[in-house]
Amino acid sequence: MLKGVLIDWGGVLTTGLHEAIEAWIVAERIDAIHYRDVMRELIMHAYEGSVSGENTIHALERGEISALDFERDLAERLLTTDGVPPVAEGLLTRMFAGFQPVQPMYDMLAAARAAGLKTCLLSNSWANDYPRDSWDGIFDEIVISGEVGMRKPEPRIFEHTLGVVGLSGAECVFIDDIEANITAARALGIVGVHHRDPETTITELETLLSIPLRTAPAL
Repeated sequence: MLKGVLIDWGGVLTTGLHEAIEAWIVAERIDAIHYRDVMRELIMHAYEGSVSGENTIHALERGEISALDFERDLAERLLTTDGVPPVAEGLLTRMFAGFQPVQPMYDMLAAARAAGLKTCLLSNSWANDYPRDSWDGIFDEIVISGEVGMRKPEPRIFEHTLGVVGLSGAECVFIDDIEANITAARALGIVGVHHRDPETTITELETLLSIPLRTAPAL
């Protein structure tokens, strides 16, 4: 019987990363092709492993380097359409400025919690400015990678989170938009839901939890 919902933030409780990045690319006149080449290498390395060891994404997500250190490293790799690097300071804030909350997902969490399930945010942080003031009554627990020195898809952050919520893997469902994180959770016995859009995810959760998770339309 499932008793807990573990959920990612960026791209799950917010609008998609792709949309936010595209808006930033246009606003700052970033060389889009060069950006995608740089990020493809960094992201694949961070989530699929590499014989060459770790990169700055691992360090940022674990809180081992500051946001400014990462911004300086990333800015040096990128180019604007003018052929110069973008401004480093505040780069991450500007990149993610387009994130907007997805209310149906928050309503789902509120309904799950009201039904007696434990809810826990499990997020890899890129020094994000989380909207904590709006989280009252949404989460029982919060696990953010940079605050605990661990990151998804490392098994230890899932084990830590299970300890925080006081549940076994088989008692939890985990929702994330990155398949590598879902695979890691499933290896520990956690039920994984690969998020693609709110409608599909909420429908799958209603089936798994056997409870309604949508706000009834006003009459």
